Amino acid sequence: MFEVGFTEIILILGIALVVLGPEKLPKVAADIGRWVGRARAMARQLRSQLDEEVIKADRDWTRPGPTRKPSRPATGPDPAEAPAPTEAADAAPAGESPPAQDAAETRPDPTPKPSP
Repeated sequence: MFEVGFTEIILILGIALVVLGPEKLPKVAADIGRWVGRARAMARQLRSQLDEEVIKADRDWTRPGPTRKPSRPATGPDPAEAPAPTEAADAAPAGESPPAQDAAETRPDPTPKPSP
């Protein structure tokens, strides 16, 4: 990857000294050091927060209790999660299918109605 050796650093400092001059170079170096320090502190803080979240999630995952749902194979729908029958299905006689609902009744009209 990208590596900066001692000779490259000396070359960069020499160019910076020529471009900025001896008056501005210490101030620019201090500003760059401050920004690098802030960036490292932010990265360290982010890393520690992520570690805390991973530990918390791992603790929640391994804790037994009602919050964790057991996994089941994806073979089909769970009969306990089946929707409740509608009134039309309850009212239909045995052996007959329930009457179909009109599609217009179930969907709202997307066109706005003019006001009087």
